[in-house]
Amino acid sequence: MIARFGTAGILLTGVTAALLLIAGRSTSATAAISPLPPPTFDAPLAPKHGQDTAVLAGGCFWGIEEVFQHVKGVKDAMSGYAGGTVASPSYEEVSSGETGHAESVLVIYDPAEISYGQLLRIFFSVAHDPTQLNRQGPDVGTQYRSAIFYRNDLQHRIAKSYIEQLTKAKLFSKPIVTQVAPLSRFNMAEAYHQDYARQHPNQPYIVFNDAPKVKNLKKDFASLYR
Repeated sequence: MIARFGTAGILLTGVTAALLLIAGRSTSATAAISPLPPPTFDAPLAPKHGQDTAVLAGGCFWGIEEVFQHVKGVKDAMSGYAGGTVASPSYEEVSSGETGHAESVLVIYDPAEISYGQLLRIFFSVAHDPTQLNRQGPDVGTQYRSAIFYRNDLQHRIAKSYIEQLTKAKLFSKPIVTQVAPLSRFNMAEAYHQDYARQHPNQPYIVFNDAPKVKNLKKDFASLYR
């Protein structure tokens, strides 16, 4: 069984992991209201079915991947690494925090069924806490930062506009620290990370950190849940 590293880099396993993760978990964003309002600036739904991609980072990629795999209009979500300087990083290298990568998720979606802005609304509402700097719950380090890696100017403008909208509305008790950066490269993570939450639903980390995110998605975005 794979275990995550908590604060101070201590390997968490078994009952110890469960107890510590309960104390330090972050299962959803710290919004005053949930779900957050939709973006005032967004791309319209496409007139024809097709495929587009979004790359998002918000802590451990297992939970982000699992959330978006339950969203209507999303065709697939895959764990990987973005934002770093090493061409083909390994999980161990990224976990060191020295490559500059963030654990990220490539979301493949149909823009005729769901918009980029709607994906960001879910990302900020239930997938992670965008006010935590270089960490997410028990996971600490720049590799767990909140980030949106845009691949074109439209994605850039939608992301910046939505963060400004949420900031002006004062829907979070602390400032949003989400990085908005161009996507230079997305590296797929190792095979054992793909669909990890789905394959290990009883792993303590998944139970206490990721399963509640999917539950909140179903509750707050019933029309988009599948």
